[in-house]
Amino acid sequence: MSATPGETPKPYKRPVSVLVLIHTPERQILLLERASHPGYWQSVTGSQEGDEPLDATARREVLEETGIDIAGEGLPLRNWQQSHVFEIFLEWRHRYAPGVTHNTEHVYSLELPAPRPVTLAPGEHLDYCWLPWQEAADKVFSWTNRDAILQLARP
Repeated sequence: MSATPGETPKPYKRPVSVLVLIHTPERQILLLERASHPGYWQSVTGSQEGDEPLDATARREVLEETGIDIAGEGLPLRNWQQSHVFEIFLEWRHRYAPGVTHNTEHVYSLELPAPRPVTLAPGEHLDYCWLPWQEAADKVFSWTNRDAILQLARP
C-alpha cells in the first residue's frame, strides 16, 4: 500500500497503463500539464485498475482527465495494438509495489472533429493546450508520448 503522511493508504498502482493521443484530423494534439510536475506536458495517461480491460482504462482516463465521454458521445477510440516498456521515474516509484521499476504502456488514440475545451481533473492537471503535432512532439516530456505523436503524423 502507498500513502503520504496523513493519508489513508491506497492500493499500489499496477505497472500497466494507457496513453491516449487525442487529436483532430489536422493533427492538432491535446496536451495536459501535470499538477505534480508543472512544465511536464503529456497526453492522457493512466494506470489500469484491477482486472479492468485496457479499452475501459482508456475510456475512464479520458473521462477523468478531460471530461470527454467516449462511450456517451459515440467517439472512435482506436487501440494501436502497440505497447512500450519504460522505467518508472524514481519520484513516482513509491506509488508501485516495492521492487517495481518498469511500466508497460498501451497506446490508443481518439480523433475529435476539432479542438474543443476540456474539463481538467482537479489536482491532476494545471492546464491544457491544443498544438500542431510538431510542437506537441517537442513539448511532451515522455519519449513514448513523443514517438506516438510522430507515428500519428506519418502518412
